[in-house]
Amino acid sequence: KNAWQRVILARLKERPTALDYINIIFDDFIELHGDRSFSDDQSIVCGIGLLNNKSVTIIAQQKGKNIKDNIKRNFGMPKPEGYRKALRIMKQAEKFKRPIVCFIDTQGAFCGIDAEERGQGEAIARNLLEMSRLKTIALSIVIGEGGSGGALALGVADRVIMLENSIYSILSPEGFASILWKDASKAKEAAEVMKITAEDLKEFNIIDKIIKEPAGGAHKNLNKMAETLKENII
Repeated sequence: KNAWQRVILARLKERPTALDYINIIFDDFIELHGDRSFSDDQSIVCGIGLLNNKSVTIIAQQKGKNIKDNIKRNFGMPKPEGYRKALRIMKQAEKFKRPIVCFIDTQGAFCGIDAEERGQGEAIARNLLEMSRLKTIALSIVIGEGGSGGALALGVADRVIMLENSIYSILSPEGFASILWKDASKAKEAAEVMKITAEDLKEFNIIDKIIKEPAGGAHKNLNKMAETLKENII
């Protein structure tokens, strides 16, 4: 598949979301809410679950399944309170010596004025700093779109792995084409130039491993994909 085909698969509305995987991979998942400062951002799901009877902290970017769900989840674009919630749960994991599993799936951090007023840049930067010095094991998995700093804020881990048809980049191909060539319609060409696929990133040693998907993509066989993912997490 070429880079643009991967982009289409990564964005597919049928593509499994973080909660689809969490509900299969982990037992007794308990969600934890709020950043203890402003509110509870539903585009980031945090909690504790059991993996082979061991306690694990889970932090995931969550897209919606339909319009109503997407509005609730802010279309998978986290606000500062989402990143601050994630950091609170990471520090909790460090305190109790639990490993952390992060699921990355966002087109990018929310860029609305309210997010800027509450310090979006600072929230992302703080996560990068704090994740780089966590004293517990962290694993980050790109399961769909890995867009810009919004994805990187959950991506500073001991190991970073990507699903075969996921993407990870500094911005969207459309944004890249608009800035560089003043033409968003050249997104296909931009996707190739940007080197955003799992194969490209593995070649550059930006990620540690690529996880194969079922034929046709992860959405074709969720249970098989979740099983493969579980084996790789363990």
